[in-house]
Amino acid sequence: MKVVNLRALRGRNVYSHNPVIKLTVDLEDLYDTPTSEIPMFNENLVAMIPGLKEHKCSEGYRGGFVARLKRGTYLAHVMEHTALEIQNMLGYNIRYGKARWDSGLSIYNVIYGYTNEVAAVEAGLMAFDVLNHLIRGETIDIDERLDMIRKKAAELELGPSTKAIEVEAKKAGIPVIRIGKDSILQLGYGANQRRIQATLTDQASCIAVDISCDKWMTNELLKQNGIPVPAGRIARNKYEAVEMANDIGYPAVVKPFNGNQGKGVSLNLSCDEEVISAYEAVERYTTDALVESYIEGKHYRVLVVKDRVIAASERIPAHVVGNGKNTIKELIELENKNPLRGEGHEKPLTKIKIDEVMMLLLRKNHHVLEDIPDEGQVVYLRENDNLSTGGIAIDVTDQVHEDIKKMCIKAASVIGLDVAGIDVTTTDISSPLGATGGAIIEVNAAPGIRMHHYPSSGTPRNVAKEILSSLFPKGKAHSIPVVAVTGTNGKTTTTRLVSKILKEAGHYVGMTTTSGIYLGDECIIKGDTTGPNSAKTILMNKDVTAAVLETARGGIVNRGLGYDLADVGIITNITDDHLGLDGIETLEDLAHAKSLVVEAVKDTGYAVINADDEYCLSVRDRAFGNIILFTKDHKNNYVVKHIKDGGRVVYIKDQIIYLATDKEQIPVVNIENIPATLGGALVHNVENSLAAVAVAWGLGIDKDAINRALVSFKSDEKENPGRFNMYDVSDFRVIVDYGHNFDGYKKVIEGLQKIKINRIIGVIGVPGDRLDTSIHEVGILSGQSFDHVFIKEDRDLRGRDEGEVAKRLMEGCLKGGLDPNRMEIELIEEVALRKAMEMAMAGDIVIVFYEDRERIMEVIHEFSHQNQRERHQQKVML
Repeated sequence: MKVVNLRALRGRNVYSHNPVIKLTVDLEDLYDTPTSEIPMFNENLVAMIPGLKEHKCSEGYRGGFVARLKRGTYLAHVMEHTALEIQNMLGYNIRYGKARWDSGLSIYNVIYGYTNEVAAVEAGLMAFDVLNHLIRGETIDIDERLDMIRKKAAELELGPSTKAIEVEAKKAGIPVIRIGKDSILQLGYGANQRRIQATLTDQASCIAVDISCDKWMTNELLKQNGIPVPAGRIARNKYEAVEMANDIGYPAVVKPFNGNQGKGVSLNLSCDEEVISAYEAVERYTTDALVESYIEGKHYRVLVVKDRVIAASERIPAHVVGNGKNTIKELIELENKNPLRGEGHEKPLTKIKIDEVMMLLLRKNHHVLEDIPDEGQVVYLRENDNLSTGGIAIDVTDQVHEDIKKMCIKAASVIGLDVAGIDVTTTDISSPLGATGGAIIEVNAAPGIRMHHYPSSGTPRNVAKEILSSLFPKGKAHSIPVVAVTGTNGKTTTTRLVSKILKEAGHYVGMTTTSGIYLGDECIIKGDTTGPNSAKTILMNKDVTAAVLETARGGIVNRGLGYDLADVGIITNITDDHLGLDGIETLEDLAHAKSLVVEAVKDTGYAVINADDEYCLSVRDRAFGNIILFTKDHKNNYVVKHIKDGGRVVYIKDQIIYLATDKEQIPVVNIENIPATLGGALVHNVENSLAAVAVAWGLGIDKDAINRALVSFKSDEKENPGRFNMYDVSDFRVIVDYGHNFDGYKKVIEGLQKIKINRIIGVIGVPGDRLDTSIHEVGILSGQSFDHVFIKEDRDLRGRDEGEVAKRLMEGCLKGGLDPNRMEIELIEEVALRKAMEMAMAGDIVIVFYEDRERIMEVIHEFSHQNQRERHQQKVML
């Protein structure tokens, strides 16, 4: 066996509306070998990964998968279940998976879901290795491999605060994009997006964050605003620290002036020696220490969000409680077995680490790890009370005095934070600070919220939901209109038409197409940009108020969608193209893949479907939202019924495009007035106009704006480059088009026949990854339709031998009835075009189906200029 490919489909995809891994494997000579025929395979597999006993599989009962093993199942299926169970062993509850044949005899796709991409990728590779070892009668160290995966996966995990916000955002239907590999999230799309890192929102300024990180500056500002804080000063060496502690008075506190998570903090210091030791602890993090007076009382964290106290917790440092039997070290080990404790932030509580800071505190309190505390005796292991060092939290939100709430809200405002964690020390949180001698100790930007979501006791508080509500208050939009366009032909023109309409309606439009990514009228990235990464480029731009995303088959199948849900999804048509690639063998397969675009539509959105295309109609039951059908024939049976059922339809009647329901028929535009249709001659652009009108209607755009956009949209180099662009060269015309399949050629040829004056000379070519039959059909059509043909090939042969595609096209042209003397193979595209133009006579049309538009345009402009120079010279000579 061997791994052919492994790919993460991060967005909604043809297999699932959740992320999946697509592991493509070649089972080689084992492709038809059932597991029951591999000696000891089943027994060793279940012994190595016993959790497989719980898998129901298609049997529907616990142990169903093991039953399948015993009867004999195939290795791709086993690999799927093994990858799932490995993820379960790592703590990820993943159940979705399937194994599907891909191509040849032995190539299979193993599909399975995931939440952590690194863990999932490694789980797939580990599953492959496990099976390979078992087939050879070998073993693999499962625990060692799992530990390696855990370490890798931990680097990708979101922190608990960020994760909580992500979960709440998805519950609220707010799309989430992770920026980079850290904990920065974009919530929402385009101009309505917000960004957040943990609980630090884009509302907080750098100055506010810097002030909160400077503990001394924070205290000074709070003090100036009448908020009680400990007396404190900055010490730059241990001698200054001792001097300041004596000036302030013992007991004292020493901590880094810019620390976080309680690192380097020493409390309740009672002598110079302890201050010196505390300063040395600070030096591990910074040279400057804040020396403060010690405030008696319990330690609380009060969380403020937008002028409201949302939650409050009493924080208790890491500790163990004696039982009269176990040593301190053994008690720590027992506590760390608590299922609520994990490494770092992976669980509600963090495991307690034995380190020098702990040992320093134990020595200070005259303890060693080997001591056996009395039953009920509390032994503190940290002076700081952070959860990250093993502390616990108890919810006290309902006990906080109103005066303390006002003080905390004021403190957050003074620093300039919309989300702040206020550390309060007081003997009684239910009394004013003035009555207890309590104080505000610190104001923290990006406060952790794990303690509020998972208190050790008390009521959990959904702080993430409150933070999200502060970013998107009721009535505030979090997204922008998103349109996704797919189909076989017409995608790019339809995308451009919709973009034009949205601009006419006042939007700043972001658009992805086969020719590039556009912001407004500017192309920021050239090339085929119809995949998920290009879509994200648009959706992450803060200026964009509407997105129109051409969404091609390759991206859908191999990467998934680059957006969550669209307001409008459209399928222009389904015709023979790209068959035989990526497991898509039939038009039914292609329709199924492209149907994802109309599945991934909001409940309140619209799926726009071509009612003149049987394969488009076949996916209606898969579409979400409301359905708008479009058709050239207002008597189309499907649209007549759809109207009767209360649906929306866009159709043509008497050359006019109408918006039709069972209550009204609204005229929008005469197709003869749409320049891109050449007075209605270009049927494919009539269809594209219908599709664009349907999309605009779904978006709620006024019919007058639709009309203005369509009557000003030209199929020229500026508005629709590469799509039936017409150039006058001398006394003949050159037409440049991207047609690259039979239906694309057919639609262009139908238009040419309506406008031709003399001969039509074709410069033809087809991408090499098309089926031989598809290439041959294009050749037949060309032979039937053109007076002369130049056959060229793409520079990117896509796996073909040089001249192979040209030979297939020539055979087709001959079958189409073209005289052999009227065809020529010239593999280089621009040379073929030049030859065609050199033989063109007055009234002829040269049509070139290009691969590289820029090269083609250079040839046309060069030929035109040369022709002008020759004419000028002839005039001079005369």
